[in-house]
Amino acid sequence: MADAAADTGAGEAEPEAVPEPELLFGLPVTRSHGQIVLFVPRDDYPALLRTLHEAGYHMVIDLTGVDYLVHPGRTALPADIEPERFEVVVNLINHRERARLRLRIQVPASDPVLPSAYELYPGTEAMERETFDMFGIVFDGHPDLTRILMPEDWIGHPLRKDYDSGRIPVQFKAAPADR
Repeated sequence: MADAAADTGAGEAEPEAVPEPELLFGLPVTRSHGQIVLFVPRDDYPALLRTLHEAGYHMVIDLTGVDYLVHPGRTALPADIEPERFEVVVNLINHRERARLRLRIQVPASDPVLPSAYELYPGTEAMERETFDMFGIVFDGHPDLTRILMPEDWIGHPLRKDYDSGRIPVQFKAAPADR
């Protein structure tokens, strides 16, 4: 009798099916605070921007950099995305469908270059300049990638985690000088 049960597989647990990941524009979807987040391979970034523009994402509402040099609590990345020191975060909006989308692109410290979004999204001109100025991430193809916040002769990028902020003495009006 025991042999008959073994032959039919009775009593054995079926392996659970692993659900297929949700995909959007060919990339796995994650969510953060109710917002869709796509982790974009750096080489796929320009093509994805064109696809998003054609899909109605006509406005970049924010573009900035992140330096994860000393960040111990970094958000987990999808298995196929290699963590890098820098990340560029791009937030887009589709007014027609009332949808927001966040892109996260890993940028290595050894080659901190990302193609510019300026051609499709002219409003990114100042955002890319600020990210360049503060983090040293170069946006290839940007029409005027010069400093925007720091003086042109400034050395370094102040929002990098290894940037020594130093101490700048400040003298307030009508306050006694250092004693």
